[in-house]
Amino acid sequence: MAPDSINLSGRIVENVFLYIAAVSVFLLVLITFLIVYFVIRYHSKRNPQPENIEGNTWLEIVWTIVPTLLVLSMFFYGLKGFQSLRKIPEDAMRVKVIARQWSWVFEYENGLKASELRVPVGKAIALSLTSQDVIHSFYIPAFKVKQDAVPGMTNHLWFKPMETGAHDVLCAEYCGLQHSYMLTKVIVLPEEKFLKWYEEGGKREAVITPSGLKLFEVKGCKACHSIDGTQLVGPTLKGLFGKTVTVVTEGKERQLAADEAYLIKSLLEPNADIVKGFPPIMPSQKGFLSEEEIKRIVQYIQELK
Repeated sequence: MAPDSINLSGRIVENVFLYIAAVSVFLLVLITFLIVYFVIRYHSKRNPQPENIEGNTWLEIVWTIVPTLLVLSMFFYGLKGFQSLRKIPEDAMRVKVIARQWSWVFEYENGLKASELRVPVGKAIALSLTSQDVIHSFYIPAFKVKQDAVPGMTNHLWFKPMETGAHDVLCAEYCGLQHSYMLTKVIVLPEEKFLKWYEEGGKREAVITPSGLKLFEVKGCKACHSIDGTQLVGPTLKGLFGKTVTVVTEGKERQLAADEAYLIKSLLEPNADIVKGFPPIMPSQKGFLSEEEIKRIVQYIQELK
């Protein structure tokens, strides 16, 4: 199915692209034809004696004005499309998107948080994007929409899915070693099915604090830390609790016991004591995790034997 038929806002990008492509193909054909024509017309066999060909004022005016008008038309067409993409419908459903190395989290207005973006079909979706660490770029190829997620600021993006189905979401800005792992889905559901998921999830979020495992997944911990002993960008958490670890503190090596205090500090001040052999790239979770969430994550790590 064509992308412009599954997402209303994607048609704007599609039309601008087709216009620029059509102009480019026309000019390619025209210039190629003229090159071949002049090679034949002014071949040395037909013109054994070279001639001094003087310029043509009107011709020069035409080939200056016409390309200028074409470029201005591309700019105008693109600007109108950009303005349409920036004008978010008033009835749009709003979702907050938080990017971090190397995962996405989606926060709905009812407090529900998810690692996949679920939306109802036929409804405009307004996304507000920010980043927890470095610059990321939220990109849905099937919908032809993309917007940067930048630390310290909020960017906006909207789309209107017209067909149900699942589509890839990825980061289009190189953001570190696990950049290629930063994948998720936008799942377009029938309205009734979406409302059931949305309401049940919101009620559950309001009365139940997520488990340590759920927080570990939703907060993006699994992107850098394994629970099975595999070494990723960060050290594995399997059997970590109670273990003696070698860290680098202010340039000096020392050994610490991986107790509860160590784990909490690693979440809030991750680069104070850097585990030897690993890069200091973990962002602080201060302000992103509540005390209860920190407690549950620490309890979960303690159970990883």
